[in-house]
Amino acid sequence: MDFTNATVLIAGLGVSGTSLAEVLAERGARVIGVDERKPTADLHSFDEVNWDEIDYVMASPVFNPRTPFILEAAKRGIPVMSEVEFAWQLRVANERTGKPAPWIGITGTNGKTSTTEMTSAMLSACGLDAPTAGNIASGNMSMSLSRCVTNPKHDALCVELSSFQMHFTDSLELDCAAITNIADDHLDWHGGRENYAADKAKVFHRVKRALVYNADDAVVTAKANEAETAEGCRRIGFTLGVPQAGQIGVADGWIVDMSGVASGEFGKPNRLAPVGEFTHLAEPDGTIYPHLLADALTALALALGLGVDSGKALEALKSFAPGGHRIATVAATAPDEHGNVIRFVDDSKATNAHAVKASISSFAQGSVVWIAGGLAKGSRFEDLVASQSKALRGAVIIGTDQAPMLEAFASQAPQIPLAVIDPSTPNEQVMERAVQEAGRMAQPGDVVLMAPACASFDQFKSYADRGDKFAQAAQQWVVGRDAH
Repeated sequence: MDFTNATVLIAGLGVSGTSLAEVLAERGARVIGVDERKPTADLHSFDEVNWDEIDYVMASPVFNPRTPFILEAAKRGIPVMSEVEFAWQLRVANERTGKPAPWIGITGTNGKTSTTEMTSAMLSACGLDAPTAGNIASGNMSMSLSRCVTNPKHDALCVELSSFQMHFTDSLELDCAAITNIADDHLDWHGGRENYAADKAKVFHRVKRALVYNADDAVVTAKANEAETAEGCRRIGFTLGVPQAGQIGVADGWIVDMSGVASGEFGKPNRLAPVGEFTHLAEPDGTIYPHLLADALTALALALGLGVDSGKALEALKSFAPGGHRIATVAATAPDEHGNVIRFVDDSKATNAHAVKASISSFAQGSVVWIAGGLAKGSRFEDLVASQSKALRGAVIIGTDQAPMLEAFASQAPQIPLAVIDPSTPNEQVMERAVQEAGRMAQPGDVVLMAPACASFDQFKSYADRGDKFAQAAQQWVVGRDAH
């Protein structure tokens, strides 16, 4: 698509919006930025927009599809596009192949970032310049997608895709694509779970080489079966159980490929590596985190689907170090006379019930002091609390939107001891007080798990800021306890 002399309205001048504005201007477009919080924006209100001169609109994910200016654009027949859609149209040829770099797209409710980073690590180990991009904020290689697509040095792009981005994206024809899982999240933005799932499923449309799906998730499996792909595209299901024909999974402690993506022999078991060799997927005692194993299987299927060397890819996966705020031990007390410690684990990325269930279920019954809460985003937690109550020794509730979590405990697990941090507590003191309360409940052998099931923006700058403050508070608490 040629944007020369086109007028593009960019709604929201965050990192992606600002970068896209620069790239479009370099391509000869006229860009009008609208952002009420940015003094440097061209306009500070959508009431100031002269719609007669607008050719395209790029909407930040902050704005849901029912926002008045988006409805106005649609009424006038003006295309509303995500940064992902613009980036797809702006691709340049790779300097070695003469063709645009292939995209590997990853979406899902949880596990997107881990999967994207693992995929990038494997492709890089196989000699490809394959950075992470898109809806991802961790890792030194992450950068604006609109900048990535205009860099001819990149051999492939590992793109994390959010449901918000996918809603306004329609033209993608990815080389490889995956949906990690689908659970209720952001339903208020999308207007219901069916719309949310449909936006996620766009990632599968017209996939060329490998469609990777969660065979243990009925919704994802249905979307994979419904997808219209390019001729010759391989469908690969991943499972934490014994794989069937067309799947990659686990049998007798080994990662086993039954899809033929590694060997070319569909339906024939191909043992790739012992699960125990992937130490980053495990607790210190060797217990495997199921959700991280699922992410690893997804990434492996994507990398092999692109055609890289399986041996090099597996070695890279074994040495991969996960990004921050995902099941990371950030502090531990000195061992008692029995060798037991209290560990503090940061899983600040667990911002919904689906992610937290996977996190809590990784630990022994009665061993978890759970720090939870924040912005609930309209979610309910009754099912989560009911299913995980046996794992909990106690819980500490933070955040300004506490009612949904407190109501879930009152109705589903009234026996669990609770400590509630006053919502009026100064933001800089919230995590310190939460850790103090959790420390009072915890016993040697326990885990204090900060997995909030909620968004962070009520009391923190981001999930990363929340995780960092938890780590600082935990380390200070441990020093104080061990000193006594």
